[in-house]
Amino acid sequence: MRFLLKNEMLIPEALSDKSGAKRISEHKSSYPQSFNPIFKYSSELQRLLYGKQLLLEEIPFPFEDIHNHYLNGFLQYRKCIEKMKDGYFCVRCGNSDQKLFASFSCARCRQECAYCRKCINMGRMSQCTVLVSWTGPSPLSKIPEKPLVWDGTLSDGQKRASTELINTVQENDQLLIWAVCGAGKTEILFEGIENALKSGKKVCIATPRTDVVIELAPRIKSAFPEVDVIALYGGSEDRNKAAPITLATTHQLLRYYKAFDMIIIDEVDAFPYSVEPMLQYAVNQAKKDISSTICLTATPNQAWKNEIANGKRKAVTIPARYHRHPLPVPEFVWCGNWEKMMKKKRLPRNVLAWIKEHLNVGKQAFLFVPRITYLESIVDILRTVDIRIAGVHAEDSDRKDKVARFRSGEIPILVTTTILERGVTVPNIDVAVIGTEDKIFTESALVQISGRVGRSAQYPNGEILFFHYGRTKEMIKAKQHIENMNNEALQNGFIN
Repeated sequence: MRFLLKNEMLIPEALSDKSGAKRISEHKSSYPQSFNPIFKYSSELQRLLYGKQLLLEEIPFPFEDIHNHYLNGFLQYRKCIEKMKDGYFCVRCGNSDQKLFASFSCARCRQECAYCRKCINMGRMSQCTVLVSWTGPSPLSKIPEKPLVWDGTLSDGQKRASTELINTVQENDQLLIWAVCGAGKTEILFEGIENALKSGKKVCIATPRTDVVIELAPRIKSAFPEVDVIALYGGSEDRNKAAPITLATTHQLLRYYKAFDMIIIDEVDAFPYSVEPMLQYAVNQAKKDISSTICLTATPNQAWKNEIANGKRKAVTIPARYHRHPLPVPEFVWCGNWEKMMKKKRLPRNVLAWIKEHLNVGKQAFLFVPRITYLESIVDILRTVDIRIAGVHAEDSDRKDKVARFRSGEIPILVTTTILERGVTVPNIDVAVIGTEDKIFTESALVQISGRVGRSAQYPNGEILFFHYGRTKEMIKAKQHIENMNNEALQNGFIN
């Protein structure tokens, strides 16, 4: 197959006519009677490419077969990089920051070729390359008559949110579910997902963090045991699979294009999704033109709160947990200049006493710290008290293993950065924060951290302490946020 450079895109010579494409119906004589290009690799290409946008080099089939499907209208070619008046635009990640583009002497087009540096870790997007998408028939999925087998009972607050969710799915609308930590957001989704599946819709649950995908996957599979479910994150074995239900980190959605009828964005306020336009672009690109979008959060930003108050954003609030107990309210505890003490390899007395008390009674606990450098020093100090104590942070290669060992009870105290402020549920724990005055501990982060406590119906209470060297507005706002939710829940009869 010969290639020509046309409109800054390297395309097959067969596409070089004025219309941009010569369909197979116009060139039937160029194919032997015994050869039908429509069916060769069709099912494999459909499974690989449906709802995706992949580079040619990512597709493990001969180019001639790929191109035959294009000529028959089964595939779409799109430019990777668009030339704009003021520079370049990356079609995959939405990058328009010219500082994040570069050029190289390209061996394919034999010209200076611009490429996007922002998403290069997912394969180089350059001017002369194309993204390939499936435009043929949708793959058939076998959906049982009753896909949902969960036999739990929703609380009044959950029922209200579930009903709104079903209406949103049916109307292809948008909805924000503002639910306190531990409200049972996953269970709220079940009936809405079932409604979508019965209508033949493709469902995606997207979340900013790998940990949450890994934790959600078995719960979704258990609720929908006869429905195919795939989980996508860095290193996932499901990368080239397709299914009616997809769980994915928001980064993985960069590979999708008009794939989903229903997208659920879990922890919509979490880093990096909340601050990264590329990920928000990826979600919008992964949705079909007619689709529903469900956003879940326990801590919406102020702009969204204002929109809800002004009736400009459709939302439902769940101010109570499913077990009808109030949220544990944090207690402020002054601990002095803890950083100065740490330079002498010591911890504040009340912090150390809190740790020892939990070791003595055998109750597990999280200790949140503001920085990795502090974490390592604190773990070194605490391991002189109990060698089983461990620390975990974002760059820790043993992170998954340590969290699993903490869940099993092998690790009594886990020292952590804000990496575990969300998505990890352990039934019976207490939580403390040291250095709560640090700017990394925003209202949102502190509400999420407090939400690790009392999540289980068996253990609905727990202790949350903010050890500090001076109160901050964020600490005060976090405490008020939790108290306001408890008051609203009480007024609505959602807690005992």
